[in-house]
Amino acid sequence: MGLIRYAEGDIVNDTQRLGTSTWYSNTNKLQTATMHESPVQNVNASSPGATALGSHYINVYYNNTLSGSEFSVAYGHINGSGSLDYTTGTGGTGYSPSRVIYNQYRQLVFGDENSSFSFNGYTPDDIYVINVSRARYKHNLKPASMMLTINTNVTRIYTDDSITTSGSATMTNAGRQFNVVEGTTPGVMTGTSLNQSTNANKGSYGLFYPDAGFMILNPDALNDEGHTSLNPNNTSNWGTNGNHQKLVDAIQSGNSFILDSEEKVSSQFYFTRARNSEFNYTTNPSFVDTNGSVNITSFIDNPTTYITTVGMYNDSGDLVAVAKLSQPVTKDFTKEALIRVKLDY
Repeated sequence: MGLIRYAEGDIVNDTQRLGTSTWYSNTNKLQTATMHESPVQNVNASSPGATALGSHYINVYYNNTLSGSEFSVAYGHINGSGSLDYTTGTGGTGYSPSRVIYNQYRQLVFGDENSSFSFNGYTPDDIYVINVSRARYKHNLKPASMMLTINTNVTRIYTDDSITTSGSATMTNAGRQFNVVEGTTPGVMTGTSLNQSTNANKGSYGLFYPDAGFMILNPDALNDEGHTSLNPNNTSNWGTNGNHQKLVDAIQSGNSFILDSEEKVSSQFYFTRARNSEFNYTTNPSFVDTNGSVNITSFIDNPTTYITTVGMYNDSGDLVAVAKLSQPVTKDFTKEALIRVKLDY
């Protein structure tokens, strides 16, 4: 058995991004029939208390077995309005699920609890959040794949502007940041201004963070566009806790949520060379008889082998990888072989 060390130029590294659908069972599009809620979290039906999960976010599931959520929807307010306070005692005003949600996401994006979300220069007091379940995507969500239809008083399709901006993104603590825009082609904004709502004075529709798996939506811009039913109730200590339910209903009614994910696959290619003077003899016991004589007389002057396997060893001589060929490669002193071995990880 011969061992040949790979030369520096024989090893090539490569990285590719593979895209797949984000949703359950590689489903291309979530529709009304594949967006279900748990009755435990249905805020309209049971009006849970401030500490209940349904007061903080609502999970949306692919089927009614509720075996794994596709995404969740939440509502945040910088001062804690629009949801029920945790306590009603002195000093408890504004300490509510909406305040927790707002603080949580600005911590993720800005790294502090003082910054506010601004949408192309416009800074509202509240936000909507769509957070894709971490189990549903590989390395990150894929820019220029989102097509989200929201249906209320009007029907609009939203995407990101990653193609419009030629992939240029604002970098944050949560990774790349693109704008959520209206558009009928993934990644392409309709028109030239980020202020796309009717009066063009409420900023952009939102911000998309593909590396962290969530998007932040601007309720004021959505309301200005005609989604008046998405206008949040900003009453302090509001007991219904139903603002995020409004967005869930609008997404379900839209009947179409397309979003892909990306997986980064790194590969190493090992170009394995068998030169004309190498690997022409074998240690296979069938090559010789019990007396040590070559069984096939034609191999005496013209030894021939058949390469079926490439074994890869570490510096200690331990076999660490095996590559099998689809068919044997004939090898003798008049032939050379170049075998490309690919390792994915």
